[in-house]
Amino acid sequence: MSVSRFQPGEAFAKALDAADPLAHFRNRFHIPKDKAGHDCVYLCGHSLGLQPRTARSSIEQVLKDWSELGVEGHFHGKNPWIHYQKVLAEKSAVLVGASSSEVAIMNSLTVNLHLMMASFYRPTNERHRILIEPGAFPSDQYAVKSQIRFHGFDPQSSLVELAPRKGEFCLRDEDVLAFIEREGDSIALILMGGLNYATGQAFDMAGITKAGRSKGCVVAFDLAHAVGNIELQLHDWAPDFSVWCNYKYLNGGPGCVGGSFVHERHARNWDLPRLAGWWGHDEAIRFKMGSEFQAIAGAEGWQVSNPPIVALAPLQASLEMFVEAGPQNLRAKSVQLTSYLHLLLDQNSSGKISIITPRDEARRGAQLSIRLPEHGREVCDRLSAEGIIGDWREPDIFRVAPVPLYNSYSDVYQFVRKFLAALE
Repeated sequence: MSVSRFQPGEAFAKALDAADPLAHFRNRFHIPKDKAGHDCVYLCGHSLGLQPRTARSSIEQVLKDWSELGVEGHFHGKNPWIHYQKVLAEKSAVLVGASSSEVAIMNSLTVNLHLMMASFYRPTNERHRILIEPGAFPSDQYAVKSQIRFHGFDPQSSLVELAPRKGEFCLRDEDVLAFIEREGDSIALILMGGLNYATGQAFDMAGITKAGRSKGCVVAFDLAHAVGNIELQLHDWAPDFSVWCNYKYLNGGPGCVGGSFVHERHARNWDLPRLAGWWGHDEAIRFKMGSEFQAIAGAEGWQVSNPPIVALAPLQASLEMFVEAGPQNLRAKSVQLTSYLHLLLDQNSSGKISIITPRDEARRGAQLSIRLPEHGREVCDRLSAEGIIGDWREPDIFRVAPVPLYNSYSDVYQFVRKFLAALE
């Protein structure tokens, strides 16, 4: 349905829900309740996804195998632990557009970022700069600055943060590509968010990768707000590596194990330095307990420790739904939900707000960032008290995310109605 055919009124939202082929997935999640015991309008999946109802049974299966089999659960449980992360990597590879050998489920996002930079950030006096987006997530900035200092350089000169044009909040694609063309010979690593957490802008990852590689730069993406949200084709775009967390759109639970992508052209590059650990050692000889490290070909060769199976169990439950629903179907609903939200805000806010997320659906995911320069935190707190859950980011951004797996068009309608009332 095109945006022009959206209609005002709650009846239209309910009609959209009735016609939604993915609507039944909502019932497979635990929805938080408001003070009256009704379902909250939960629009915070960009920060922490909701709990799948099957997460508990997935965890209990691991505990059952542990209790009944002990160490033999590695090989003889319902889902043998020795291959647990491989199954998740195969499902995750579908979501990021990669082969399963290019994906590893391991550690947390920032740990994985450090492991990847240990291999791929190799600065020289001529090429030592790292290019990041404006307002990159703080953890990325901390990690990047520490890596620069670790190699004996100064973040003041080695860290480059692109700035949008005056009066704008988002970068223009042509400005990013022009900067890479102009300055690329001095850039060792381009590290961009696939989707910026604050503005909701999705970057042209294919274009950035092509431009960066043509100048000899290593290219990487932090996909924390992109995976499970927008369509990704990492293998075809061919960045060197990417990292992500699994607790936002992928509903793996608070602090869930993260993921990494390493392009297959690096699969057997044994000359790349790495911080090694035994779970990255060749599986065929891992349990011979040799003292010399021999990496697995592909992304798994960057693993350092055996994965925490109990912590992975909720992700298993969520990824099964992603595979069942289909990434393309979810993206189609996401575009409709977010466009519906944008239209209702445009039609009813009378210029009281500004939305800094790009209007172009190809340049955003399931998120709108609403700028509220005055009393914004008060508005956010009032909505929270009424069971409308979004996310406030200082100094003046209210982020809301209509997630296609469990949010409805009625959620969007109710949010706009109460948001406008709170503005008053």
